[in-house]
Amino acid sequence: MKFNTAVLHDGVDKNECYGSTLPPVYQTSAFAHDSAEELEKIFEHKIQGYNYTRVGNPTVFAFEKRITKLEHAVASVAFASGMAAITNAVLNIVQSGNEIVSSSGLYGGTYYLFRDLKNLGITTHYVETNDEAAFEANINENTRLIYAETIGNPKLDVADIKLLADIAHRHGIPLVVDNTMATPYLLSPIDLGADIVVNSSSKYINGSSNAISGILSDSGNFNWKSEKFPQFADYIKFGKFAFIAKLRNGFARDLGACLAPQNAFLNQIGLETLRS
Repeated sequence: MKFNTAVLHDGVDKNECYGSTLPPVYQTSAFAHDSAEELEKIFEHKIQGYNYTRVGNPTVFAFEKRITKLEHAVASVAFASGMAAITNAVLNIVQSGNEIVSSSGLYGGTYYLFRDLKNLGITTHYVETNDEAAFEANINENTRLIYAETIGNPKLDVADIKLLADIAHRHGIPLVVDNTMATPYLLSPIDLGADIVVNSSSKYINGSSNAISGILSDSGNFNWKSEKFPQFADYIKFGKFAFIAKLRNGFARDLGACLAPQNAFLNQIGLETLRS
C-alpha cells in the first residue's frame, strides 16, 4: 500500500460494527464487558479489547495503526502532546544513573525535559548533530540512548540518521529520533536505522493545528535482551513488541497522558491534508 492510500485506509477497523470506512469518534471513558474477569484480562493486556479510554480507545487505536504503517514501525502509542510522547519514549528506557547523548539542535521543550531529568539522576550530553567523534567521545558505560531530530527545531540542522544509528548500535544502545519536522511523508527514520520515532502530531500531521497530540512509533528492531536494560527482562518474551509491551504496562498507562478520541479523529482528517 503506497503512502496516499495508506493515509486514507490504514487503521480502518474492518470489524467496525456499522461498517464505517472512517473510524468514528468513540467519545466515551469506559466500555462494558460480560464479566469482571474479562475486564481484568483486558486491563492486563492478556486479551484484546477496551476498558478505559486512558488505557485504550478504538478511535485512538485507529490513529496509532495508521501512523505505524506510515512510519514503517511495528506499533505506536499516541499521547496528549508531543512532549508526552518524548517523555514516555525516554523514560521507558533510562533509569537513575543513566545518561543520554543528544544532538544540540533540539526543540526547547525537549531541552527543558532533559534538564529536568537531572533531578532524577539522568544526565544529558549535547554534541553537534553529525559530529561522529563527538558522539563517540560522549558515550560511556552509563549511556542508554542517542537522541536526535531529523530536522532540528529551530536551527533546521539535518541529522545523519544512518550515521547516528550505526554509532548507537555499535554501543548496544537505541537511537530515538524526533521526526516532527520531516514527517513520515518525507522521511522514514526507521528505514535509516532509527529504533524509536516520535512525532508531535499537532504540527504537520494534524494539518490545521486544531489538536494537541503526539505519537511514538517503535521499529521492533532493537534487541532489549542486554545487561544494559535489565528493566526489560519481563518483556523480552514479547519479541519485537518488547518496548511497546513495557510502555503500555508502565508509563503510558500510569502517567495518564492519553490522547483524547476527538483529537485522534482530527489527526486522521489532518493526514489527508498531509497527503495533498
